[in-house]
Amino acid sequence: MARATKLEVGQWGEAIAMKHLQERGYVILARNWRHGHGELDIVARQGETVVFVEVRTRRSHAFGAPEETITSRKQAKLIVTAEAYLEAHQLAEVQWQIDAVVIELDGRNNLTRLDHIEFAIER
Repeated sequence: MARATKLEVGQWGEAIAMKHLQERGYVILARNWRHGHGELDIVARQGETVVFVEVRTRRSHAFGAPEETITSRKQAKLIVTAEAYLEAHQLAEVQWQIDAVVIELDGRNNLTRLDHIEFAIER
């Protein structure tokens, strides 16, 4: 089997994360929503709350655990992009949060770890 590129691994991880969320009752509103220089991997709704989900997928810990790669700069960008999404969709008064779904795969893209971290980024 050919080794997947970084983009393919990311897309694979996002598909796994979406399935995880849907199985738990989340309604997916958008995927890969872009604004300016920011991107939201998954936008979902759980009850009355809009949940922005940052997905981090890795095959190894060579550059740290997946959750360790969400830098303070990335966190700030996610907050700004989430606020832009809310404004663009006239959802200024809605409750919202930013979660992370961290995924680890083995060399054959088999899932070895999935953690859903609620309120992963504080605003």
